[in-house]
Amino acid sequence: MWPRVELVWYVAYGSNLYAARLGWYLTGGCPPGGRRTYPGCRDGRAPRRTEPVLIPGGVYFAGESRAWTGGMAFYDPRLPGRAAARAYLVTVGQFADIAAQEMYRPPGSDLDLVAAAATGRVTLGPGRYETLLGVGRLDGVPMLTFTAPWTAADVPWTAPAPVYLAMIAGGLREAHGWPARRITAYLADRPGVAGRWSAQDLAALVAGATGGPAG
Repeated sequence: MWPRVELVWYVAYGSNLYAARLGWYLTGGCPPGGRRTYPGCRDGRAPRRTEPVLIPGGVYFAGESRAWTGGMAFYDPRLPGRAAARAYLVTVGQFADIAAQEMYRPPGSDLDLVAAAATGRVTLGPGRYETLLGVGRLDGVPMLTFTAPWTAADVPWTAPAPVYLAMIAGGLREAHGWPARRITAYLADRPGVAGRWSAQDLAALVAGATGGPAG
C-alpha cells in the first residue's frame, strides 16, 4: 500500500511539455492563439522541479480540440516505443486542478491519487483526459498522467492544428534539448501526424517553433 501522497510528478506529453503553456493552467487566462480561458489552480505556484522523461508507449492525435481545433494528443501505453514527456513536480492539489481543467470541470476538488499510483489506472469518467495513469516513480515520487479511456486503435486519428503542434515541438526542445531534426522525426511518426502533415510543412513548423534549421 502506498503511503499518503502529497507530491506527484505530472507527466505531460502534449502541449504542456511547453512550460509557458502549463502556466496558463496554473495561474489562469487564455494563451495566445487559444480559444479557451482557464480558471487556474488554487495554488498557482510554479512546479518545484521539472525533468525530461521517456515513458513506455506512444502519443497519437485524435478528436477535435475545443481550445486549438485539430486533433488532441493522447497517450497510449500499448503503442510501441517510448513517448517523450516532461515531468513536473507538483502538489496533489495542483495536479487535481490541472486534471479538472483538462476534463472541463471546475477546479477545486482533490483527487484520491493513491489508487492511480498503486494500480496504474483509475477512470474518473468516459471522456477525454478522464483516465489517470500511473507511469512509474521518479526519486520515489509517483508519476501520473491523464489520457482517454480508449486506445489508439479504437478511434480515427486526426491531424493536430499548427499552433498546437508548434507548442509540442517547442516543449520537446525546451524539455529534452533535442535539435529540430530529431523533433521533426519524432513528430512525423505520431499517428495523426503521419500521412496528414507533409515532411516539408512539418520541418518548417518545427524550425519555426524551435529556432533550429528545417529538415
